[in-house]
Amino acid sequence: MEGLADKELITMSVMSRLNELPPGGDNAPDLIWRDLCARIVTCSDIKTVATINEAAELMMAGFACVFVCGCKKALAVGVQGYAYRGIEEPETEILQRGSREGFIEPMKINISLLRRRVKSPDLRLESLKVGDTVPVDVTICYLAGAASSSLIDDIKLRLGDVHFQSAFTSGCLRKYLEDGHTLFSGVGVSERPDTVCAKLCEGKAAIIVDGTPSVLIVPHLMKENFTTLDDYSAHPYFAAITRWFKYAAFAISILLPGVYAALAGFSPEFFPNELLTRVTTSVSKTPFSVFTEVLLFTFIYEIMREAGLRLPKTLGHAVSIIGGLVIGDTAVTSGFIGAPTLMIVALTVICSYVIPDLYAPISLLRFLFIIAGGLWGVWGVAALLCLVMLELCAKKSLGEEYVLKNKA
Repeated sequence: MEGLADKELITMSVMSRLNELPPGGDNAPDLIWRDLCARIVTCSDIKTVATINEAAELMMAGFACVFVCGCKKALAVGVQGYAYRGIEEPETEILQRGSREGFIEPMKINISLLRRRVKSPDLRLESLKVGDTVPVDVTICYLAGAASSSLIDDIKLRLGDVHFQSAFTSGCLRKYLEDGHTLFSGVGVSERPDTVCAKLCEGKAAIIVDGTPSVLIVPHLMKENFTTLDDYSAHPYFAAITRWFKYAAFAISILLPGVYAALAGFSPEFFPNELLTRVTTSVSKTPFSVFTEVLLFTFIYEIMREAGLRLPKTLGHAVSIIGGLVIGDTAVTSGFIGAPTLMIVALTVICSYVIPDLYAPISLLRFLFIIAGGLWGVWGVAALLCLVMLELCAKKSLGEEYVLKNKA
């Protein structure tokens, strides 16, 4: 299979060695097979296959198969040599103090990055295939003694129930590892080997999918979204303050627009006098209500964000200019939207960037709180907040409490 195997390795380990075969006689197939296995073919990864399906599967993985006429078996030689990108720091997880290495697409290299850091015989690797039409190699990594056997059995049971064509990304397996359908995910994702190794030492399991640099971590708790490896490199007091800042940013990112719409529409007496005057003046100059302004501008921002993610990098600057000048300054100057609304939405968006792992539930909750506050006021925001807290307290990640960890 051109592109999957190394031609130079095939020549050295297989082709040049076949000239050493002795001349055959009546038992030529058996003699050839014995010599092939004993001394002719030299390679660190040699397997014996008995069916054509096994041979085809190994060839698709970069093996070279040697067939002997008259023999019911074939010899598969590991001569993989496909191209892959180099190890570099992942763009999605930037640390000030930490390793600059990140996972890449080949699974064997990702496993070697873990073994370099966890130099312990307790590191266990269990391989299985997922997918009905195009099976994909999946490896479960954990530390024996740290991870419970029930957790590993549960993971293998859930992955065994996966029935679809193929898992080309690790995200395809997330829904099978979740405990029900909720806003918050109980499965963590990381592209950093040091982060995964730290989670393995905490008794968690990592799931590596061949062909993707994103590694799944289970179980994943709510508090882990607010923790990074930089917290362990800084002074304890600074790490504690930073973590409280993250919790505050999370609350602001989901509640501020909804609370602002609720107070402006139903309870303006809660505003200070000077702020109320400015909000009233701003609303009187715009054609929409505060609820409509907040909802519309939040929707426009999400459209701009999606456009910035999907457009080529060469056009990304154009999106930034349009968003900052045209939709921002021009919209306020023309009276299409009020300046307080623009400031509220901008502050909310900045706070949501503080916790990138929770951006998806934050975006959805932001819209829900805006709708609840615009339609039912402060009571609508309070009722929805209670529902969110109930969901968080009831959620579990592979049997472990998502928020309130069971001390027993």
